[in-house]
Amino acid sequence: MQEVFGNSLGLKPSQLHALRRTYRRRVDAGDVVSPELARHLTEVSLETNRQIGVLLDRKGDVQAVIVGDSRKLELPDVGRARAGSHRLRGLRLVHTHLHGEPLTRDDHTDLALLRLDLVAAIEVLAGGLPGRLHYAHLLPENPTGAMWKDEVAQTVYDVDYDAFHGALALEDEFARASALRRTGGRERALLVGFGEGRARGRAEAEASLEELRELARTAGVAVVDATLQMRREIDPRYLIGKGKLEDILLRSMQLMADLIIFDWDLSPSQARGIAEATSLKILDRTQLILDIFAQRAQSADGKLQVELAQLKYLYPRLVGRDDSLSRLAGGIGGRGPGETKLEIDRRRVRDRITALERRIESLSANRHVRRKQRNERGLPIVSIVGYTNAGKSTLLNALTNSSVVAEDVLFATLDPTSRRLRFPRDREVIITDTVGFIRDLPEDLVSAFRATLEELGDADLLLHVVDAADPRLDGQVEAVLGILRDLGLDEKPRLLVFNKADRLPDGQAAAMAHQASGVAISAKTRAGLEELLHRCDRVLWADGKVSFAEVEASSSARPALPSASESPGSSRLFSAAVAPLRR
Repeated sequence: MQEVFGNSLGLKPSQLHALRRTYRRRVDAGDVVSPELARHLTEVSLETNRQIGVLLDRKGDVQAVIVGDSRKLELPDVGRARAGSHRLRGLRLVHTHLHGEPLTRDDHTDLALLRLDLVAAIEVLAGGLPGRLHYAHLLPENPTGAMWKDEVAQTVYDVDYDAFHGALALEDEFARASALRRTGGRERALLVGFGEGRARGRAEAEASLEELRELARTAGVAVVDATLQMRREIDPRYLIGKGKLEDILLRSMQLMADLIIFDWDLSPSQARGIAEATSLKILDRTQLILDIFAQRAQSADGKLQVELAQLKYLYPRLVGRDDSLSRLAGGIGGRGPGETKLEIDRRRVRDRITALERRIESLSANRHVRRKQRNERGLPIVSIVGYTNAGKSTLLNALTNSSVVAEDVLFATLDPTSRRLRFPRDREVIITDTVGFIRDLPEDLVSAFRATLEELGDADLLLHVVDAADPRLDGQVEAVLGILRDLGLDEKPRLLVFNKADRLPDGQAAAMAHQASGVAISAKTRAGLEELLHRCDRVLWADGKVSFAEVEASSSARPALPSASESPGSSRLFSAAVAPLRR
């Protein structure tokens, strides 16, 4: 006896018998539904006052009979047969609508998520007669962004669509698009921005999402789409809410995305919930940054620090699936799960974290000895800091004629690089390039790279390089200042260097630098480097780090650069000074 799925509770035996007889019916392969089957479904639906549906395969045979309520029906598990990125399920859903409504959101969701060949809804008229037929099928990626095409026929006799050949043609289109994407060899990602009314406004969320796009480009990911969700409160399970997550999943299926990247740090439970709901690879902002660091790390120190940060991030996210890999303990009363595979994995991660921390501490001690020997030579140290991709490595190359890797990507340089720099009048300093900062830099990453950032502690001057042409300049300056405060470096003398002046109209970068007591340069064209060296010369002399023979009379007339501790509101003053110049 064939099974009737769904809400069959309360049906009469005669009604159940009529539903089971539905399995005897057959439809031509090309027809959406036959008039006989449509009449049978509408009659039973009117008698039971419930939606009735069938799943038809491509031969036209009935594979399942489903009973719902007056508004909707729930499909049974259709398995993963024929499931794939460019294949359809090989089933079409035909069901009744008691109130003559068109296809609902649930119908479209089932069509997309289950990758059905087609979904059709038959209007139930008075007397149990079938009325209009609404149907829809999926669409390949298109310029309009439409995911499906809705059609309507006045009667079941007026349907102008071949269900069999239409499904085959769609699969060919999906396969062709999939083959074109595979030639690129890059993962395809859909970006999801998030803004919470109390913590992050829309403007800030949009700026952060744009920065996430740059991070994805740096990681070698092809961004196919981006969306922003604003909520008053965070959804504890899905972050963005179940409805929005369904929309994102549908969009990712149409664009054949391989992963979803969230511009937010997901909790372990949120990451698991989203992964289970979408069956896609899920990354958050921290994971993406860690992956970029793992790609860019070249030295042994950098690789160890990145691995430590990754393990610290992974540790609270280790989850056991079941007890099938547990070890059994012997003895009366002691039989049962022993130390599970999850506990073994956690212990191994803890041991590895401890070993990495010891090695990093050892390397830090060695660097401390080298710095001590370097400081005994009496050479002052200038460290270049700033937001990632502000042009720090390009500046180092321009000042010292070096060939440090400098690319138009985020975090092009991870390992600190030191060079000798000859100042005018035969004076020398050691100039050091450091890892770039970024807004919301992962705490584990800052902790892991703390040993590397110790180089900044011995600096006599910090050159804070900013991208003068970036519209998010204010937020980037504040982010760097916040990290410097967390590292206890807010007492260091600091000189703002407005780089990429060549990208602004003539004089605008210089005006911005004048208002903020900084220097406007272009590391690419070497414009302004002489002025930068003179300013560094004056700051180092004012601090008594270098013995000068004579100083130009005009140098004493220029005010010395205040430190961060002397002007705690410097970031606010900076924003107020630069804002009118941008306008």
